[in-house]
Amino acid sequence: MITDGDPEVTEVLPHEAWEILKTEPDAVLVDVRTKAEWSYVGFPDLDDLGKAPLLVEWLAYPEMSVNPEFTGELFSRFGDRFPGKILFICRSGVRSLDAAEYVANVLGEIGRKALCINVLEGFEGDLDEQKHRGNLNGWKRRGLPWRQS
Repeated sequence: MITDGDPEVTEVLPHEAWEILKTEPDAVLVDVRTKAEWSYVGFPDLDDLGKAPLLVEWLAYPEMSVNPEFTGELFSRFGDRFPGKILFICRSGVRSLDAAEYVANVLGEIGRKALCINVLEGFEGDLDEQKHRGNLNGWKRRGLPWRQS
């Protein structure tokens, strides 16, 4: 699906993200949550694919303001091999969409091409009736590999 905000950003469900990461060697997954979330909630485990998620905070805790070094940190992790597809994931798919749109715009400004993809539902998924995450959908709930530090 193409988002209304930016035609350069597409969205996929978690299992579709896994398939992209599995079948496309130059695809990368960027987890834009906070260090606390990675430590306490966990993060996608891509070991079976011979990959690792790139952990780069989009919003810096505790202020939850945009990390001014986000693209610098992210692009430095690519090294000399810039990916063709960059997938973004957060808790529920909101922050990652913002990050994906931002990166798509930066790429356009610097004349680079890469498809930016937001992972719908995120790592923990949507809130259920009791206002809890992890019960309805999301990377973890859909049975995709993950781990805690």
